[in-house]
Amino acid sequence: MDNVILFTTDNGEQVEFTVIEEARLSGETYLLVSAGEKNEEDVAYIFKEIKTEDKTEASYQMVVDEEELAAVTELFNEVLEGEMDIVVEENDDTDPAQNLASET
Repeated sequence: MDNVILFTTDNGEQVEFTVIEEARLSGETYLLVSAGEKNEEDVAYIFKEIKTEDKTEASYQMVVDEEELAAVTELFNEVLEGEMDIVVEENDDTDPAQNLASET
């Protein structure tokens, strides 16, 4: 999967992400996305789809819960076996793209 999706942050800024992979875990949909070109030092984010009544727009929130993040990271590592290794790094910076909406 190699789709580019345009997201809109809570404050109206538009951010382009490349979807690396999509996966489902416990009935939830997750996206592994990157804001840059694929390379060894690429930073990726994991977003969880947030259910909304408005079916024209998908909403996503960055996964920050440590247990959920560990489980989803393990799932993506299994799905992408051999293609890349996903390592969770601690980051105290607040990312302005934590709550995003994407037009479908």
